[in-house]
Amino acid sequence: MKLSSEEIEILKILEEDHQLSAATIASMVMSDEETVKNTIKKLEEQKIIMSYPTLINWSKVEGQANIVAMIEVKVTPKRGVGFDEVAERIARFPEVSSLYLMSGAYDLSITIEGKTMNQIASFVSEKLSTIEHVISTTTHFMLKKYKHDGVIFEGGDEKDRRMVVTP
Repeated sequence: MKLSSEEIEILKILEEDHQLSAATIASMVMSDEETVKNTIKKLEEQKIIMSYPTLINWSKVEGQANIVAMIEVKVTPKRGVGFDEVAERIARFPEVSSLYLMSGAYDLSITIEGKTMNQIASFVSEKLSTIEHVISTTTHFMLKKYKHDGVIFEGGDEKDRRMVVTP
């Protein structure tokens, strides 16, 4: 769905701070309070605003969806600091939206966002894999979001079709 630049700006403001009043948002986008209230209501009805704190379904806004990748990273721990020093270095990259130390087959789990797959590939090959102590990476691209932060994105109004099991 194609949105106006004012609608996109309102979404970005709400994503940053969903508790701002319509009057405050109106002054930020140089509009009137009633227009902002109507815009927010419309975006909620169209399920672009999914929940509050504001969860935006950017895939429904033409030209605004980011590609999300989850990257598994194997790291050689550094004596005295373990994984912390490498993790802190990776966390400073603006592309990184989350970073976790994991147990299992890999050491770090990174979530990054980019406008294109090429942008993500460049991040992995030019920034991430060149860091000392990074042994290997495996990149997984998110294809579709079904549920995020407890909010179901598609088919949320349908009846629960799971089979009931009773003892």
